[in-house]
Amino acid sequence: MPRHSSRALTVGLLLALLCVAAASTWAVARYARQNELEQLSAQAQAQLQVRALALQRLVDRYRVLPTVLALDPELLNALSEPAAAIDVAALNRKLTQANGATHVSTLTLIDRHGMAIAASNWNLPSSNVGIDYSFRPYFQLAMQNGRGTFYGIGISTNLPGYFIAEALHDDRGQRIGVIVIKVPLDTLEQEWANNGDTVLLSDAHGIVFLSNQPAWTYRPLAPLSADAQALLARTHQYDNNLLPAARLLGERSLASDGRLVQVALPKLHHAVVWQSMSLPAQQWTLHLLRDAQPATAAAYRAALFTLGSWLLLLLLALFLQQRLRAARLRQRSRRDIERLISHYASALRSEEDSLVHAALQAMAGHPDMLERLPQGVSVIDAQLRLVAWNARYAEIFGYPQTLLKTGQPVQELFRYNATRGLLGPGNTEEAIQRRLNYLRHGSPHMYERERPDGSLLEIRGSPLPGGGFVTSYADIALYKDAARELRTLTSTLEQRIEKSTQDLRAAKAEAERANRNKTRYVAAAVHDLLQPLNAARLFAGTLKNHTADAPTLERIERSLQALDSQLTSMLDLARLDAGATAPDIRSFALAPLLQELAIQFGIMAQAKGLQLSFVPTSAWVRSDPALLRRALQNFLSNALHYTPQGRILLGCRRTAAALRIEVWDTGIGIPADRHHIIFQEFRRLDTAVDADERSAGLGLSIVERIAKLLGHPFSMRSWPGHGSVFGIAVELAPALPAAQAHGDDDASDSLLKNRHIWLIQDDTPARQKNSAMLQAWGCQVRVCAQPGAAAADAGGEPELMLVDGQWERLSTVLQAVRDASVRSVPVIAMLGREQTELENVLRETGVHITYLPLSAARLRAMMSRLLLSEPLR
Repeated sequence: MPRHSSRALTVGLLLALLCVAAASTWAVARYARQNELEQLSAQAQAQLQVRALALQRLVDRYRVLPTVLALDPELLNALSEPAAAIDVAALNRKLTQANGATHVSTLTLIDRHGMAIAASNWNLPSSNVGIDYSFRPYFQLAMQNGRGTFYGIGISTNLPGYFIAEALHDDRGQRIGVIVIKVPLDTLEQEWANNGDTVLLSDAHGIVFLSNQPAWTYRPLAPLSADAQALLARTHQYDNNLLPAARLLGERSLASDGRLVQVALPKLHHAVVWQSMSLPAQQWTLHLLRDAQPATAAAYRAALFTLGSWLLLLLLALFLQQRLRAARLRQRSRRDIERLISHYASALRSEEDSLVHAALQAMAGHPDMLERLPQGVSVIDAQLRLVAWNARYAEIFGYPQTLLKTGQPVQELFRYNATRGLLGPGNTEEAIQRRLNYLRHGSPHMYERERPDGSLLEIRGSPLPGGGFVTSYADIALYKDAARELRTLTSTLEQRIEKSTQDLRAAKAEAERANRNKTRYVAAAVHDLLQPLNAARLFAGTLKNHTADAPTLERIERSLQALDSQLTSMLDLARLDAGATAPDIRSFALAPLLQELAIQFGIMAQAKGLQLSFVPTSAWVRSDPALLRRALQNFLSNALHYTPQGRILLGCRRTAAALRIEVWDTGIGIPADRHHIIFQEFRRLDTAVDADERSAGLGLSIVERIAKLLGHPFSMRSWPGHGSVFGIAVELAPALPAAQAHGDDDASDSLLKNRHIWLIQDDTPARQKNSAMLQAWGCQVRVCAQPGAAAADAGGEPELMLVDGQWERLSTVLQAVRDASVRSVPVIAMLGREQTELENVLRETGVHITYLPLSAARLRAMMSRLLLSEPLR
């Protein structure tokens, strides 16, 4: 009965565990699916806003055209004169010319009765001329309200379009006709076709008239009422092209005003996240349908993860159970060993008792009892005389038969052994007396003795009741040899382990030494390469004023800039690998860092025809500002490199205890099978984007190492063909009071605000970038490409001047300052590295020096100190 109860309890616990696992798996999967649906809904809402804006821009582009044409004198005169006096050919030519300039589908002039008297397609078989359009809503609305709009299929062309009508008025303000333009919207369908989502545009009756999926076009989203059907028949809006109404099942509300809808169309049956946006100006509704399959996949992944977690817990429980069972087995084994030891001790005592009993039996006249024992045995009485022995005893010591006899004094046996050297060195009589004293005292003893023949005897002695002594002799040489070999093997293994450990330590030290040598070599190599590289960039800048081949020089400068960036990345990578970069973790405001990056990369984005957006933040974080800036620069540079068109977004997203700084782009994206290689050194996507501009493939490798060094988790998501998002999570920090915050930034910002700075630089991209940076600091910047322009355009005295580091330009600027200024104006020269002679000359003339590429922090500190008239350190 107890066994059945235990089994039933086990089965019950297993069933309960399975129920809990199933319930938790279902709950997690449901939550994951709902969360993914909410994200899909939010993404669809954002995408829908973009689509709606594009649609509204397309419609607004043509809104003013009918108003302009309605004021044309020729059209007004034509509608004011009798029909016989109208020059129809001239009107047709005018509308054809206007249509060619505006790129609409058709332009039609309709009189007050609804009859088309002229059209831009007058010379085509599908001409609008002579057709009565009085039944069309756009004509009726225009004649009633002055303007009307309508989307429908053309009567003569049988092509759909958006009609915009404007009434023409005579001198008395009476409406005498309508000018109508037809705007084709097929360009929107072409744009929508490249999107993976389904986009629908429906009218006031809920009829889809524009979509990137043919199965939706001219399909009502709900059954039409009888009045709606009659109106459609009367206006011929869609002729006979209407399809049966769509079946939308199981609607459920989501976040961002979204819905989860089960679509049931011919050959199309699936769940979608449905987002809608009303366009009140046209009484249209724009819909975006996003496949809900990712939510189902997320639920499957969550379920698998939960089941895996349960399986892991089960395996852990089994492991712990096995450990407990092993512990119980060890405890049982220990008890068994203790029992064996106790049994062995008892056996030893029994053996000693048996030996004593056999000795007593031999003394009583039964010597055969000793022959049964495996060891050699001798028995002496209280007078130390030999009374009994066995054959093994005689064999071990090799006594002659004449010596072994009852009553033989044991000292004679000792003396015989002494003659053979068995008693060891020293005085023989002393050795004999020592042994006799042991026997007289009758003390139990046990010791080992190695004999000259190599045998090892274990000698055990026990006193006998009533006097006398029994001694056993056993040869244990074989056991001792085995123990000796075991100790030798153990020592050998320990020595090998120690040697292997020393070899590993030496190999590790050698690897670390090689890594440090590699870092020093890379740093030295990059430094040596940067010197001629900067010189080449300076030479290229000088050649701009002496050659007409500007495009070639611009390509040379871009190549040199790319090489400079690659060498700097290699140096950063080597320092991070060698552990030579020690992070300076502190709390600081994140906004100035992000704003400076947005300004810096915004200029680059504008040069490529991209839009870079920046979402301001008031958060404070705890990190290394320089290393964090480097990581974000690589994110932005990567986004610029792989975004041929579209926009880039820099912003932050708060989590539970951290702030994730993210860079979004609308670039080419990264295929899933390439995610694992983009963080490897010198690996690129090798796409068409890389055809003209090749990167070294080190940016994301540097980001990975910086994130590991700072302990900031980073993430990457990508959608091929749609874009990517890279993020790094930073620990949030409380905002410090103004007195405790790092004052350099605030002091510099307040000191540089409204200061008059001249920037003289002929390199246009660099000049724009530096000007934007100075303006971000609050400076009043006067930008000039040449020193002559600066002197000629001097609208006021500068408080500080930044000059591109060429001696001709610097000397001209210095002379102009001396001629025009009543005081000494600080001048900062922007030089390439290692220009010793020029640096010496500039320092003698009082010019301060910084190096290209500019360090924003160093430049800001230098400008602040100069404006405070403090000496530079």
